[in-house]
Amino acid sequence: MRAFTAGLALWGLSSCLFTAQATATTAVIEDKHLPRNIIYLIGDGMGPAYTSAYRYYSDNPNTKHVEKTVFDELLTGMASTYPDDDTYVTDSAAAATALATGTKSYNGAISVDHQHQTLPTLLEMAKRGGKKTAIVVTSQINHATPASFLAHNESRSNYDAIADSYLTNLFDGRPFADLMLGGGTKYFVRKERDLTKEFEALGYQYIDKLSELDSIKALPALGLFAPSGLPAALDSDDPLRLTTMTDKALKLLSAQADPFVMMVEGSQIDWCGHSNDIVCAMTEMHDFANTLKSVKRYIDKHPDTLLIATADHSTGGLTLGRKGTYQWEGKQLRMITELPRDIAARLIASPQPLEKPEAFATFWAEHIGFSLSSEEQAKLREQILAKLQQDKPRDGVETLLKATIDALSYTGWTTSGHDAIDVQIFAYGKGSHYFTGHMDNTEIAAILIKMINAKPVDNTPLLIEPRI
Repeated sequence: MRAFTAGLALWGLSSCLFTAQATATTAVIEDKHLPRNIIYLIGDGMGPAYTSAYRYYSDNPNTKHVEKTVFDELLTGMASTYPDDDTYVTDSAAAATALATGTKSYNGAISVDHQHQTLPTLLEMAKRGGKKTAIVVTSQINHATPASFLAHNESRSNYDAIADSYLTNLFDGRPFADLMLGGGTKYFVRKERDLTKEFEALGYQYIDKLSELDSIKALPALGLFAPSGLPAALDSDDPLRLTTMTDKALKLLSAQADPFVMMVEGSQIDWCGHSNDIVCAMTEMHDFANTLKSVKRYIDKHPDTLLIATADHSTGGLTLGRKGTYQWEGKQLRMITELPRDIAARLIASPQPLEKPEAFATFWAEHIGFSLSSEEQAKLREQILAKLQQDKPRDGVETLLKATIDALSYTGWTTSGHDAIDVQIFAYGKGSHYFTGHMDNTEIAAILIKMINAKPVDNTPLLIEPRI
């Protein structure tokens, strides 16, 4: 028995070593392939089902074939996302830590290891190397993903402490980001401390309205456009607000002499997935797709720049097709111009459309548009009226509308959380060929860090050993 146990232990060690050797990646970064600028895009929660769904959602109904999207054009590989534990399912903080530092950590960690020791991030390295740095997000700028590029904290939930650290985690007395655009005023403008004033004292221009974006003429700058996350794409005066912010960031970064590294996050794809809201998800994907297109156009004019895009994880267990039906009605979702939660609020505030079948049929056609028989409309109307009599009627009506839209579009969900599905890698521009095939998320970061830290004559091999 003792020999058997010893044999198992030896087999386990050998297996572990074999895995490390089998998955190690060696990459030689040649001078001619070193990008001057790096634009790192993260679609939070954007698993492969989301990019597939967006292809069919945006398909031209006037053509027989299905057109490729920017995601199809830029696809180069796949990435694993597991955290440094035995769950295999990551949260945004652990995944962003891996993508920012090249090291895996625990769920909830903001660029620290299990002992809460800081892990240097690629934006910190870029700043120390004389490059300009920027983050552009649709969440609050101290949310898990942007925080993992600029801060170090044992918990992603420590929003105020993370915001404060943007003014204490410094290089030569300056914050690590030259430009920050997103949300978060409730964390940066507090009763006991107004961080925006402290940024202004350091020479940052501060604005709090997205409509004032053009007033920023030079770096450094800070823009906070909502108390926490920005309004959803369908709720925003600018449905392409991530694209707009990214375009402005590129203009500001290009106007100065230094190379730059920028992280851009489509933050709310994930939030839509958590809510199991396919309408929300596709409109957020549309903004992210247009941001990718805009960055691609920038690189066509500035070929010394690298675009690298991926997701931190997939959210919701999205499926196209449900309950054995071989069908998905993605194009029909484009008829819906309000989020289900807003349609629910509209019905609660003005329930007149529910009073008569004819009025409800008109309301349904105007706001959702999917075909329903008179019997189906009658049943749905009764269900909505019943929800209005319950506690939290808006939540009940919203849930009912989302379920109805899912059924009519044949959309499925398996969870309200994350899943462990591998995510896609997209790349374009100088050095993009280093991001092909299957990689771990730490390998993506390790190659970017190698590029950021490379000297003109540094052609040494890069050996990335996975954490086991």
